[in-house]
Amino acid sequence: MPIKIPDSLPATAILESENIFVMTEYRAMHQDIRPLNVLILNLMPTKEVTETQLLRKLSNTPLQIKVEFLQTASYTPQHVDSHHMESFYTTFEKVKNRWFDGMIITGAPLAFVPYEKVDYWEELCMIMEWSKTHVHSTLHICWGALAGLYYHYGVGTNAVYEKKLSGIYPNRVLKKSSPLFRGFDDIFMAPHSREVGILAEDVAKVPELELIADCDAGGPTILKSTDSKHFFVLCHLEYDSDTLKLEYERDLAKGLNPEVPCNYFPDDDPARRPVVNWRSAGQLLFSNWLNYYVYQTTPYDIGNRFEGK
Repeated sequence: MPIKIPDSLPATAILESENIFVMTEYRAMHQDIRPLNVLILNLMPTKEVTETQLLRKLSNTPLQIKVEFLQTASYTPQHVDSHHMESFYTTFEKVKNRWFDGMIITGAPLAFVPYEKVDYWEELCMIMEWSKTHVHSTLHICWGALAGLYYHYGVGTNAVYEKKLSGIYPNRVLKKSSPLFRGFDDIFMAPHSREVGILAEDVAKVPELELIADCDAGGPTILKSTDSKHFFVLCHLEYDSDTLKLEYERDLAKGLNPEVPCNYFPDDDPARRPVVNWRSAGQLLFSNWLNYYVYQTTPYDIGNRFEGK
């Protein structure tokens, strides 16, 4: 699929080296089609890595997608070059009067911070409220999913694990008829990296929510709203082969004495190269969301959908 992103975005060269079709502004303008407009609110400290991971997953359909990156104005990232943010990111004030076919809200390393104490919580709530009337379908990932479940449905983060859930775990597809799982195996492997989660019994109390995949080790894994406007993914199917390795080494360097990620290194030996067994599920998840819940249901003039025309 052609993804339309700025030519100078660092991810562009990486994606092109992987034979992923990145479309220039000139060529996109001369195609007689409307691209899907997707906004990514990137809350991760590793901005450039997360950009590349998500763009790689969005590239696996024949659809043309125009991707824009959103940052919070109420919090300045500490681990990324300010020039990068100024060059490639916009703010809510600049997009609030526009409509988007899809939106992705990423995770953030905020597991034990009460939501109301998060520096940009008020702004995030404003964005999530705005998404109800300006975004056709939103995909929330990890902490972004926990925050979305709390804001939209009052589902609290009531599952605190004895140790960090870190590794590659088997997950069950609970709703095999869901188009989101078209092509999935009944059991799919996925990276998890979090200290907290939600309880299935809390989800069951909300009739507007469907639990569609779970995991013995971590409970609910993927949920959606019954109207398909919101998807909540608590695993990391966008992760690269070395993401958990880098997280493990980071925590080691901090003296946190982390456990070796489960089912990740062959023979649990950090000196050995991890074997990826989640890549196909990751491609399917993002492609199915884009195809069945964004492209096939969004109107040609997205603004008309919300203005009732």
